[in-house]
Amino acid sequence: MSSPMIQRHTNTGIFMHWFNAGCWLFLLATGLGLLQNPDLQPLGAWYPGLLRAVFGGGDGLLGAHIAVALLWLAVWAGYYLRFAGRYAVPFLVSIFTLDPRRDLQWIVKKNFQMTLGYKMMARLVRPLGWDGRLPEQEYYNAGQKLAAQVMVLGSLVLAVSGLILAASSWIIDTPNVPWVQWSITIHYLAAGLTFAIVLVHIYMAAIAKEERPALWSMFNGQVPAAYAEHHHKLWYDKLSK
Repeated sequence: MSSPMIQRHTNTGIFMHWFNAGCWLFLLATGLGLLQNPDLQPLGAWYPGLLRAVFGGGDGLLGAHIAVALLWLAVWAGYYLRFAGRYAVPFLVSIFTLDPRRDLQWIVKKNFQMTLGYKMMARLVRPLGWDGRLPEQEYYNAGQKLAAQVMVLGSLVLAVSGLILAASSWIIDTPNVPWVQWSITIHYLAAGLTFAIVLVHIYMAAIAKEERPALWSMFNGQVPAAYAEHHHKLWYDKLSK
């Protein structure tokens, strides 16, 4: 008999997730196209030339990048203002609340389990005084919390540095001032770090078989009760009560 389904995501949360994903893909694609230095272009010199041809030159490409970035920033700002008490603040409190002993143990065990299997993980953590079971987790597990922290902080850095760079293109007469140049470096470093987290997120949601219900929940908002009890038992127990 199949496990009953329980609600995990709201329609608003699902929309924001896919809106964020779409904006990120567009900004990453156009951001890479803005790199003209062949030594820093991972896709080769043909890629910036292709995007410039599609967008009618470098100014058109930059304008599209900035326009989507401002749309992304405006929608997220509106979301946090509109749903501050209902969704936004509880989300931030949830991801930045860590139990050092439980969550550190989960991260260590989960990495061993994913690469070496449950049996080998149990053997390796035994000298630390730990058993072979993963610690019970909340609505977000420890890995999801750390990834979300990097994404939130990285997004803030991208927003601030991006606004500075946009101002240097449209408002500031001297774009070569040091703080503008530092913003370029910081912007690309933050983009690289957050994109690395996105790749891990995609792997865990779309490729790791045991996490597959989490992927489908971003379409229908629901997960099997058995999945919730196994992967997020502390949250599941609160629902049960």
